[in-house]
Amino acid sequence: MTLRRAPALLAALVLAGCGGAPKRAAPAPATVIDSSSCRPQKQHPNPVVLVHGTFAVTSWATIGPALARRGYCVFTFSYGDAGTADIVASARALRAFVARVLARTHAQRVSIVGHSEGGMMPRYYIRFLGGAAKVEDLVGLAPSNHGTDNPLALAGAFAGCTACGQQLAWGSRFLAVLNAGDETPGPVDYTALQTSYDAVVVPYTSAFLDGPVARVTNVVLQTACPSDVSGHLGIATDPVALQWVENALNRPGPADPSFQPGCES
Repeated sequence: MTLRRAPALLAALVLAGCGGAPKRAAPAPATVIDSSSCRPQKQHPNPVVLVHGTFAVTSWATIGPALARRGYCVFTFSYGDAGTADIVASARALRAFVARVLARTHAQRVSIVGHSEGGMMPRYYIRFLGGAAKVEDLVGLAPSNHGTDNPLALAGAFAGCTACGQQLAWGSRFLAVLNAGDETPGPVDYTALQTSYDAVVVPYTSAFLDGPVARVTNVVLQTACPSDVSGHLGIATDPVALQWVENALNRPGPADPSFQPGCES
């Protein structure tokens, strides 16, 4: 196989942690997400923007409909050549998308739920592109906040995935700029949800953020639910992770660190 034909295979390996190629889940019904007629309810005034990860293999089939059923206006954001393009450009696209969502819904702020790169990239928007005034919560599912030591990310970079190289834990100028100084500028609330079985964001603790406890909560799913074996991709459809997402969005501040989700075997 030539290097030019390698990106699809590398995408599967990088995002599945060498566990086989992920399958794209069927999208959630259009009647429950991305509705142009949705107006935020009083109890959930902030529209929720779902942001996929690198290679756009994130499934929102669980979280999207679940939040819509609970009365949230939910929108999905696709960006950056399936998340492989320059992350700064993707953050600029997110800025424009949020502006359209706010104009459509007449809301003041959005909440963002992002997976992998999609949990990290919005931090650039928040810190450098005016997002701090537009975002209430950022909830990251296995976010690549400090990059990864997984060497397959480097292979992805050589195969033409700009965002892969930018997510390397070593030598990434993008991450050096993003994480210099205050990692969690206010008034946004930050929740980082991670699984100890993550084989893509390595080590898994690199997902976590430094910041004041009033605005930042870092969660390892297995602390409350030791039997949860969801991995990097599975966390987006994991019922335990969904409960943490709902907890973070449904209260002032980030997720409650003392929250006890219902664990499923």
